[in-house]
Amino acid sequence: MASFSRLGLRMSGTRVVDSIVPALQIVVAATASYFIAHDLLGHVVPLLAVTVTVSSLGFVRDARPVRVLESAIGIVFGVALSEALLLLVGHGVWQLSLVLFVTLLVARLISSSNAFAVAAGVQSMLVMLLSVPAGGPFGRSLDAAIGGALALVVTAIIPRDPRRIARRDARRLFAILDSSLASLVIALERADEPAAEQALERLRGTQPIIDGWSASLESASAIARIAPFSRRHRPDIEAQTRVLRGMDLATRNLRVISRRIDFLVRDGVERPVMAALLANLSTSVTLLGESLDDPLLADTVRVGLVAIAERLRPDTVAEGAPVTDSAVILMLRPLLVDLLTAADYPEEKARAALPEV
Repeated sequence: MASFSRLGLRMSGTRVVDSIVPALQIVVAATASYFIAHDLLGHVVPLLAVTVTVSSLGFVRDARPVRVLESAIGIVFGVALSEALLLLVGHGVWQLSLVLFVTLLVARLISSSNAFAVAAGVQSMLVMLLSVPAGGPFGRSLDAAIGGALALVVTAIIPRDPRRIARRDARRLFAILDSSLASLVIALERADEPAAEQALERLRGTQPIIDGWSASLESASAIARIAPFSRRHRPDIEAQTRVLRGMDLATRNLRVISRRIDFLVRDGVERPVMAALLANLSTSVTLLGESLDDPLLADTVRVGLVAIAERLRPDTVAEGAPVTDSAVILMLRPLLVDLLTAADYPEEKARAALPEV
């Protein structure tokens, strides 16, 4: 219970730290929207200018400007549609139902996001429930447009840094790979079937982490293209993207290899040579993960992986072994190519490093 509480507190603290910049974005954009609509344009209660800003930015992982723009345009369109329907059908219970129904369907047409449809529905209800402002019915559409525009501007001026979230996803992935490879080494050394099953179970849960890492990097790349203060991060983002592409393929291959090893060790035969090979591979994977923070390790990673690749010939690594053992060695070959590619080694050279079979 105590460890669970510490974990919960750590996760809560991480959420707060990650939310500082998004919260700052929302506050700055909402305040500026209110100032423009209220003080410059004279709108008495520019509620939609503020709410559209908050809805467009939010705390989502995907902070790409295009997502903010799509959300802002969709919500502004929903507000304008609601005001047009209000002029046509007026106030009332059935009118409220009609406007909400139409707005939700239009929102679903514009975006696949459930949260987006809900946000558009909330804005439409504000239009229906609030009295028409002195400036005319479409003054609220103007407020909404101001809020959406400020959300986009603040995205460029005060950009979020999804690199931090991306790095966390990368560390989670490499931690799982490290522990899974360690379990596979034990499974081969001792013919330990539970260890092989544990590795396979861990690897099966890696795809959501890879998908999250990919989403964070896409967001970071999009922000770095337009945000002046984030352009210096582009080399780091590109390096992470290269590692991600290679590790996505490598992880898929490792899942297949893990299933094969899980089947293999059921015969109770110890395989120390194959275990030593995977232990060396595990060391290189660990260093590859650390190279995201220390690029100088990349050369060491490449040298280690090439040395392993040169040994991947079944009659050398597992001489006299049955076909089932040789199959595992052959399955390691594309895995090594993927890892070398992730370590910024040309794919052609990586394939050339493999011995003929």
